[in-house]
Amino acid sequence: MWELSSEMTGVVGIITLFVLVFLKVPIGFSLFLVGTVGYGLVVSPQAALAKLGTDPFNNVNNYTLSVIPMFTFMGMLLGNTGLGRDLFVAFNAILGRFRGGLAMATVATCAAFASVSGSVIATTATIAPVAVPEMRRSNYQDSLAAGVVAAGSTLGILIPPSSNLVIYGMLTEESIGQLLIAGIFPGLMTALFMIITVFIMVRVKPELAPNTVRVDRAERNEAFKKVWPIPFIFIVSMGGILIGLFTATEGGAFGAFLAFVVSLATRRCTLKGLKDSLYGTARITGMLMIFIIGGITFGNFISVSRIPSFLQVYLLELPPVLLMLTIFAIFFVSGFFMDAMAALIIFTSLFYPIVIAAGFSGIWYGIITILMILIGFLTPPVGVVAIVTSGLTKIKLETVFKGTIPFWFALMAAALVLIVFPGIATFLPSLMIK
Repeated sequence: MWELSSEMTGVVGIITLFVLVFLKVPIGFSLFLVGTVGYGLVVSPQAALAKLGTDPFNNVNNYTLSVIPMFTFMGMLLGNTGLGRDLFVAFNAILGRFRGGLAMATVATCAAFASVSGSVIATTATIAPVAVPEMRRSNYQDSLAAGVVAAGSTLGILIPPSSNLVIYGMLTEESIGQLLIAGIFPGLMTALFMIITVFIMVRVKPELAPNTVRVDRAERNEAFKKVWPIPFIFIVSMGGILIGLFTATEGGAFGAFLAFVVSLATRRCTLKGLKDSLYGTARITGMLMIFIIGGITFGNFISVSRIPSFLQVYLLELPPVLLMLTIFAIFFVSGFFMDAMAALIIFTSLFYPIVIAAGFSGIWYGIITILMILIGFLTPPVGVVAIVTSGLTKIKLETVFKGTIPFWFALMAAALVLIVFPGIATFLPSLMIK
């Protein structure tokens, strides 16, 4: 009989997980399987079976997690009322006069819709069918039109409400309310960096966006009259969390209620739209719950394998900035071959204890983690947002990937700025009323 050390068992478990992901085994199931078997090997089969009978239920039987269906329903409902198109028209009224203005308006629209969506895929599905045809009509090149939609849509998991930040909070037991509030300034900064990227691109290569669009004052005013629910709902739900009026869960519930009332008051809520919103909410919530169950199970395995403790011996000897750049590099490279959700769960389990031991804020590291994952959403061959954008717009996948390359640098610049100036993420949470 041969026996592996706990650390080596952890390494084998991680490799096995990578193999399962490459084989297209569902990520949540892969995490759960590797976590359960690995825990049994490191501790005991009896202990693993005992956890198997209780942990899945205990992990999701958590009042805090009800924030996920609440914010998801809010985003699905508002998306089905056509507000995505109205947002694009409104921002185009402001930015359309500039060269590349339609692309800039697309980023702004994605950021605004992300503030009530919390989902990358929902943002992509809402904005791509609206923005890409308009840019094509204005003779934008397909690479810019599709690339800016894919890049802008990634803001859906950075600007609150973000389901990925909720999952990070569950894995690390950080405050979900603080995590959501912490994403506001970094999200706005990243959107600004993307707009600046478009500004530079169309001046270096004017043929990317040859035409400008001017909107008269009356049309501009009419456009803004239609989009008031977005800032109103965001300010009420997120503002209530910030000042301590709501918990994160209560803020999500109140936001969902406001979205329903507004959709009725504006006569945008159809029976089909309501059914689609409820179905989409149930489907997305179920998927995320599986991720949470698998992620926590895998995290328990990594913890007992003592890999984080083993890595601490070496990584904590690095200067703090170099430590974060090393983790950043690992995230970036993993984006070429690993699903973003898998990266979030695996690397949070591995690196979170090290980051905390190094004296960094867990809230700040959560935002850094999400920023790094945004790049993974865009990198080939598994860049899921690029694939979804290609499917929605019928633009070749290689063209979409080519169009996203300049936005990698915008995302990396945002991450580097946040590493150097962590207060961008921690300032608003520090103001929250406990």
